Amino acid sequence: MSRSTTSPRSVPPEKTVRRRRATPSTGRRALLLPLVCASALLVATPAVATGGDGNGPAYGHGNGNGHGNGNGNGNGNGPNQDEAYQEAEAILESRDGEERQDQSDEDNVFFPSTLGLYNLEDNATASVDLPLFPGLGPDGEGVWYILTEAADFDVAAQLGVNYAPKLAHGIDTGGDQPVTIEDGKLRFTGAIDFSPRRVLTPGTGASAFPPAIAEPGGIGDENWSGLVVLPSGSALNVMVVANATGFHDRAQMLDYEAGVVNYSLADGFEGGDQFYYHLVTESSDAVAATVEQGVFSPRLGALPAAGESDLEDDSARLGFAPTANGETGYDNPERQGLNSTVADDDLPPINVFPLDPANDQRENNNYSPMWDAHVYVWTEEAIAAGERRRVNGLEDLQAFKDAGLVVDAPGNAGPENDLIAGLRPTGIIINCPVINQPFEGTVDLPVGPLG
Repeated sequence: MSRSTTSPRSVPPEKTVRRRRATPSTGRRALLLPLVCASALLVATPAVATGGDGNGPAYGHGNGNGHGNGNGNGNGNGPNQDEAYQEAEAILESRDGEERQDQSDEDNVFFPSTLGLYNLEDNATASVDLPLFPGLGPDGEGVWYILTEAADFDVAAQLGVNYAPKLAHGIDTGGDQPVTIEDGKLRFTGAIDFSPRRVLTPGTGASAFPPAIAEPGGIGDENWSGLVVLPSGSALNVMVVANATGFHDRAQMLDYEAGVVNYSLADGFEGGDQFYYHLVTESSDAVAATVEQGVFSPRLGALPAAGESDLEDDSARLGFAPTANGETGYDNPERQGLNSTVADDDLPPINVFPLDPANDQRENNNYSPMWDAHVYVWTEEAIAAGERRRVNGLEDLQAFKDAGLVVDAPGNAGPENDLIAGLRPTGIIINCPVINQPFEGTVDLPVGPLG
């Protein structure tokens, strides 16, 4: 059955759009009905038709190469510092609204400008309030965006965002987006069309993934990338969440007067612990963007370099590991994987990630929100032997790979990535800024095969 979003597609920027938040008692995320709508130009979206079983091609295909500079780890040339500070101050002054608040230590919040967190015990309804900034589109039209990372340590601290030095390796690679500042507002050279309706039709083979049809609900043009570069040379990670064509599929509430957006969170594992909550903003691949409810941003695919995640690599990417054929079932405690997201009403795939943001660590910092997919699949032998379960971290994944129970997904290519259990990259980026990881260290989970 095809599914499509029910979010508003267009709203006058002076309006406030509020959507009912799910609470822990509501179970599945409620469908969010449009409150304000206007006509919008419909753009034909390329349907991605695929088929087969859970061992079929992961997401899609794509790769990118290039080199950045000024990564904050002592390599290359950074931005003009005085100009970068002035830009950051202008951006902050452009926004009137709620200020950041101290969060509970139990919530283990990484993102400094978190305004509020909701339903963290339920990964189907968890969400976060984030600052909403006014900006300008290519033609001077009003847009609204969120700001999540900066490549410069001091700029990140000034803006109250995650420090992501690897982003500097994306400058001047063709995967970035040059922007300017007008009256404190970022003026983008690229644009996003939010008018298409997201459609995700499960596959007809033995597994729901790959999907039969995948049409993303937001499409960036040839100039759009979330990695923006300011005139000073400062690199930031941003995402437009509202413009004249509509809204991001994960934006659940927009309050322009208060300068707040409520944004749905995706779950994952890191370090053997679940609830590694992050945003999903965009992907370089249309199928990944559809499955993960992000914007399809083809330009992002030019960021360097697939399969290169080490600190010394000239890479804006950092590897992570989704599975294509994990356990399914809405109430199955071992549920995990892209096939589950497609089959189980958009529940998060609960991917495996290697590290947390380290916003107080200026040197030797390897964090990036440009996650480089290394998709793996369970073998038929593992499934038949009853070994397939939820993988809870890289140590767990490595044990299964060493036992031959999980392997690279067909279509993976390039160098083996030692950081990601020796898997090869799929060649796809998903932009996922990390927010928090509550309940860390509260549950002891198994490592490796049962047998």
